[in-house]
Amino acid sequence: MAERDWSGGIVRYPDPAVEVLDPRFLKYRVQHAAVERIATGCRWAEGPVWFGDGRYLLWSDIPNDRVMRWTEESGQVSVFRAPSHNANGNTRDRQGRLVTCEHDARRVTRTEHDGTVTVLIDRHGGKRLNAPNDVVVTADGAVWFTDPGYGILMNYEGHRAEFELPANVYRVAGPPGGTTVVIGDLVRPNGLCFSLDGRRLFVNDTARKHIRVFDVKPDGGLANGRVWAETTGDGPGAPDGMKLDSAGNVYCCGPGGIHVFTPEAACLGVIHVPERTANFAWGDDYRSLYITASTSVYRIRTTVPGLPSLQAGDRPSAST
Repeated sequence: MAERDWSGGIVRYPDPAVEVLDPRFLKYRVQHAAVERIATGCRWAEGPVWFGDGRYLLWSDIPNDRVMRWTEESGQVSVFRAPSHNANGNTRDRQGRLVTCEHDARRVTRTEHDGTVTVLIDRHGGKRLNAPNDVVVTADGAVWFTDPGYGILMNYEGHRAEFELPANVYRVAGPPGGTTVVIGDLVRPNGLCFSLDGRRLFVNDTARKHIRVFDVKPDGGLANGRVWAETTGDGPGAPDGMKLDSAGNVYCCGPGGIHVFTPEAACLGVIHVPERTANFAWGDDYRSLYITASTSVYRIRTTVPGLPSLQAGDRPSAST
């Protein structure tokens, strides 16, 4: 691929930062759109989530112990919450409430509409969670999250501590349900997302640098886990944040940027950014992809909309 000059100045269209590996990826690229940096000054940016009702983006700046906000209308960046207990992954539930993984407090919380914080889970089997990482909420209200424990490995994104539990993937069912370990054999489970029909769960393992897929059973359990794809290529990075677009393609952070896979696991292309990517979210009309990468937040326009968090009245059209 042609190299993009990230030092500033003129950007050539189409942006060489969008690497096409398969001609089918061309229809997802807006010819006159480029990767642009909209915010910087973080120490490790993660967990972006779009609030369409307020026209703003939230993301976590984990080592600085804060959640940041970028407002679309003004382009201004401000602090949404500090301290944040070294918040990492964020999403929204069907009622539009913010659901957050907190490294330092070792818990998953929900921010109610009045601003109060409800602890959804901080222990399993009487033992403390490690450091919840990424989270999704399904239509039935269940909260699924990964717990690789990065926040207790050192005193940077939390506080160093001993693991009390394996690095599991959990499902917290809506009331009166309980908490279930749904995956227990990954080294560092990280990003996760569901297929469009909800019948498959994709989870990546940062340590093994691959994506696994599981069949979702009617009772919420998983079966038939297998390796689905690997994120390979030049540049720093490993599987991290992961989501789907409205065509069923799987987007996953990996070496050099965001890798885009078809539902059949063929890699169509890579959206490169100059910093190590951590996560991403769709915003605006869900044709703008917001990328958190090391110290900064980047944005690029796409033709096919992504899928927002499961929030009422805030879903895109599936048309291209």
